[in-house]
Amino acid sequence: MGYDVVILGAGAAGMFAAIEAARRGRRVLVVDHAKAPGEKIRISGGGRCNFTNLGIAPERFLSKNPRFAISALKRFTQWDFIARLDAARIAWHEKTLGQLFCDGSAMQVVSLLTRQMAEAGAELWLGCTVGEITRCGGGFRVETARGPLDAAAVVVATGGKSIPRMGATAFGYRVAERFGLPIVETRPGLVPLTFAEQELAWMAPLAGVATEARVGLGRQSFDEAVLFTHRGLSGPAVLQISSYWREGRPILVNLAPGKDIAADLRKAKATAGRSQVKTELARHLPERLARHLAAASGLAGPLAELPSAAIDRLARSITDWELMPVGSEGYRTAEVTLGGVDTDALDGRTMEAKTCPGLYFIGEVVDVTGWLGGYNFQWAWSSGWVAGQVV
Repeated sequence: MGYDVVILGAGAAGMFAAIEAARRGRRVLVVDHAKAPGEKIRISGGGRCNFTNLGIAPERFLSKNPRFAISALKRFTQWDFIARLDAARIAWHEKTLGQLFCDGSAMQVVSLLTRQMAEAGAELWLGCTVGEITRCGGGFRVETARGPLDAAAVVVATGGKSIPRMGATAFGYRVAERFGLPIVETRPGLVPLTFAEQELAWMAPLAGVATEARVGLGRQSFDEAVLFTHRGLSGPAVLQISSYWREGRPILVNLAPGKDIAADLRKAKATAGRSQVKTELARHLPERLARHLAAASGLAGPLAELPSAAIDRLARSITDWELMPVGSEGYRTAEVTLGGVDTDALDGRTMEAKTCPGLYFIGEVVDVTGWLGGYNFQWAWSSGWVAGQVV
């Protein structure tokens, strides 16, 4: 059975590439081992799909070559995808930091993509595993559970290793290696961080507490929420910094960004000296966290009895908290996979392998990883669109 284009993976990038290629009159088949298309779209954004971000910029993507994504992101922008949702009358709204979500279910986006694929004439095979891919004449032979396929072009849109319970595998990396393309080391990204027993014993009683914080590593920092868990730290600020963290490097946590805790405590000591430490801290922090910090500091009693040095130590423990993660929760909960097919091996204008004409890699399988907040979906749309114009 012959096709112009066989796309491996019915996720955001794969379906978007299929729409674009089929609209150009190409005979397109999308194959996926999953039972339903767009599963990561369906669960994203709490079921409302954080489909892009108003602040898309190349520096908000991690890659061995940070400039690789520029071409695709400029040629199909967040505004282009927004226009598609508007044309389909899918209502959306902006949340914090430029994040855009559907007003309704994320399934609206999945339905839009599958409908546009069908309207353009692209076929979709679900529940179909893919085997070996080989060169065949001027194209490729793709072995599948439904029999062999011949294709002039193959687009690998199989994603990364994140969330294996949803069927994520390393298949795309194996395809790249089969055709001699290098792989940048893969690891979990946008993932909660875990800590050794000593730090965990301090954090565990706070499980469930969330607070706005600044989490930094080197020159990179994020001002968003931090969530204490039984295993360590999560929340947007921690997920963001996890993509920059490597073993052996500490992170710096400020639980009161933009506030001068020492100055506030001194002022309260002068004007309300009978107030308890935990009471004053609770003006700036969640009550459970304030009580825990006060108890851990060993500073009981009224503020009037606290020496200035003790106030300074307490303030530093809140605003300059250095922590050494020992690991992360891994691919089980990671939202993305860092690393992937080395961009040096791909043409950024087309996503085609430089040494293997007709073979393309798009989306998460490539060494391009965005920040939390719609960036990775935009990379899927942009890279899928680029490939769809030329396959």
